[in-house]
Amino acid sequence: MAKDQLPAKSTRSEIADFLAKMRAMPVVRAAGQAGRLIFAMDATASREPTWDHACKIQGEMFAATQGLGGLEIQLAWYRGLGEFDASPWLTNSADLVKRMTDVYCRGGETQIAKVLGHAIAETRRRKVNALVFVGDCVEESVDTLCRLAGELGLLGVPAFIFHEGGEPVARRCFEEIARLTNGAYCPFDASSATALRDLLAAVAAFAAGGRPALENFAKKRGGAALMLTHRMRP
Repeated sequence: MAKDQLPAKSTRSEIADFLAKMRAMPVVRAAGQAGRLIFAMDATASREPTWDHACKIQGEMFAATQGLGGLEIQLAWYRGLGEFDASPWLTNSADLVKRMTDVYCRGGETQIAKVLGHAIAETRRRKVNALVFVGDCVEESVDTLCRLAGELGLLGVPAFIFHEGGEPVARRCFEEIARLTNGAYCPFDASSATALRDLLAAVAAFAAGGRPALENFAKKRGGAALMLTHRMRP
């Protein structure tokens, strides 16, 4: 695979399924408070070919939600031998993108349990409205990940999993994490990059201001975000 390309696998049905699951999402933002979203990423070596794409999409996701009622985003990532880090809570897209572009990929195993555990700890301190995770594989105990996902679900934090590459073992695990947290799973590839960018922005808009903010955002953006709004209507 070329360095600047994503896997080319069609995911129209998966995107439609993602939208359908979002239809049932409750409003998760407390009145009078900024929404909070953790954006977690696998920064191991296998992700290097698509890291630049992810940086760009993440920056657009955050920028598109400015003025939608307030949104704080925290960047979390893992790589190497047990290296896991999380930024402070940020409200400026430029700061977020700078932090992300300062990260480079390094070989190592997945640390998704740390991502889920971190989201649990953060929401116990103050409510986290959504977790977005972008990754391509799973090298940990699925039982452990499902236990943590169940705990996150009990805390009311949906996990939106964007899966690069479609590896089948990872897919089954990611789908279960999404189910247990009342979130959604969607593959991430070349054919759906634009739609997934809009879906990420829609998740952020929803975290920032609930359905009203999502509807306003969708009217301006259209596309997948507008489809999401239509599916969420009673």
